[in-house]
Amino acid sequence: MITLYSGPLSLFSWKVEIALREKGLRFERVMVPFNQTTGYDPKHPEVLALNPKGQVPVLSDAGLVLYDSTVIIEYLDEAYPEIPLYPGSPAERAQCRLDELFADEILLQALKPLMHRTGPRPADPARRAAQEADALIAEETLAGHHARLEERLAGRAFFGPVLCAADITLFMGLLFGRRLGGPSFAGHPGLSGWFSRLGERPAFALAASEIAEADRRLSVPVAMR
Repeated sequence: MITLYSGPLSLFSWKVEIALREKGLRFERVMVPFNQTTGYDPKHPEVLALNPKGQVPVLSDAGLVLYDSTVIIEYLDEAYPEIPLYPGSPAERAQCRLDELFADEILLQALKPLMHRTGPRPADPARRAAQEADALIAEETLAGHHARLEERLAGRAFFGPVLCAADITLFMGLLFGRRLGGPSFAGHPGLSGWFSRLGERPAFALAASEIAEADRRLSVPVAMR
């Protein structure tokens, strides 16, 4: 049995959950407690024991323990190849991995200045103003990323020849941008249509629904644009 240690608002945990469900793999989920004030502190003892970084996601499969969402999905694709999440040719796989890297490292950097919006408001007005000033700069960067992704998609249904790991990872990054009050997809019909189509797939819809429910319980409301 596959066991996944996950977090209610962990972008990378949900990335793995979507991959598991798209591949039709059964798994047991252990949801690690989280709140907006102290985060994952105190950290889950099993996560601390299994992952030297002390972070979710952590996946256990028949005694094999893995962490890092990309490593986990690559393992799942090799161990359970029936519904592949990486394309067939070396060039297509490389491009998929680059798009996944873009989401995990470049898109994420622009999301970080927005993350304060779902947490408790600081008492100091100057600090609040500084946070929001940084967020507005990040929103401009995100808008530029949206334009770049529109060009990359180039009218295709997916970022790969079929649904691939890059689609999952980019969807999660863009979903978090929306929940954090980032820019809309206005002016990018290809990206908007892609996001809507993926959001109708059961695995993606379930992730979006559970994240929204976690936000209702744990987060300060943020208006979407």
